[in-house]
Amino acid sequence: MKKPLPSALIILIISINFLFLMNCQSSVQSLSQLQTSIELRFDTTTSGNFALAFKNLSDSTDKIFINDGKMFHAASTMKVPVLIEAFKQIAEGKFSLSDSLLVQNHFKSIVDSSVYQLDSSEDSYQKLYQYIGKRRSMQDLLLHMITYSSNLATNLIIEKLGAKNVMATMHKLGADSIKVLRGVEDIKAYKKGLNNVTDARDLLVLFEKLGKGEVVSPEASKQMLTILKQQKFNEMIPAKLPASVEVAHKTGWITKVRHDAGLVRLPGGKKYVLVMLSGNAPDSAKVNQMFADISKDIYDYILNKP
Repeated sequence: MKKPLPSALIILIISINFLFLMNCQSSVQSLSQLQTSIELRFDTTTSGNFALAFKNLSDSTDKIFINDGKMFHAASTMKVPVLIEAFKQIAEGKFSLSDSLLVQNHFKSIVDSSVYQLDSSEDSYQKLYQYIGKRRSMQDLLLHMITYSSNLATNLIIEKLGAKNVMATMHKLGADSIKVLRGVEDIKAYKKGLNNVTDARDLLVLFEKLGKGEVVSPEASKQMLTILKQQKFNEMIPAKLPASVEVAHKTGWITKVRHDAGLVRLPGGKKYVLVMLSGNAPDSAKVNQMFADISKDIYDYILNKP
């Protein structure tokens, strides 16, 4: 009869096997395995509806689309189309970044032109409200709109640009599902279902074109990406990536909605677009964690590609 192994040795063997299996399970070996792991996270992590669009700009055969045509409330991701339209109109000579707008807090509903105001306590950038009655440059307003997701700056800029012009530019870029109908907190429009919406594929189209320098012009695309790299809310795509990785992105959130979309560039020059959308997901902390984990898995996949 063989001598039984000492209990300490048994525990050690089990621990080694467990770590080996966990490592095998977590390392993504192929694109199909990566997609399967993402779908599993969507199915098991938390309640809600999810969509993802991923494309490796260094190798166009690398792409994953999950529920990419499903429409979501755009939340603050709609500020990317607004940014693009602003730079388009600048290129057309309609105004410059140094031009200024009067900061005011009264806007017209698209339903009946009745006046509404923004609640500063619901805005992620309250400092701008200190400038009501004064002028701020377009450059500052665009920066606040993207980096701090200022609702007040967004409404001022949309009023200047025209929502219909934003929509027309999106269609020209091939982003046909995005709808930018109005500014933020137009409650009458919200109650009538007149909302800004998007899908993952259209946001991918915009960031891919930005990454290729195809939005307005190479220089304008570069300027927009520089703004997007200064994003202050980094709980999702950049959360678990090394500091050396550049992420030009825009988040968006309202109740039960968490989004992040952006262009990721590795130090060696590899770059990819990642868009993750969620709806009807009450646990925002879990969504943040899941999206951060997925972002890290995709980064690892790209990093380890030959």
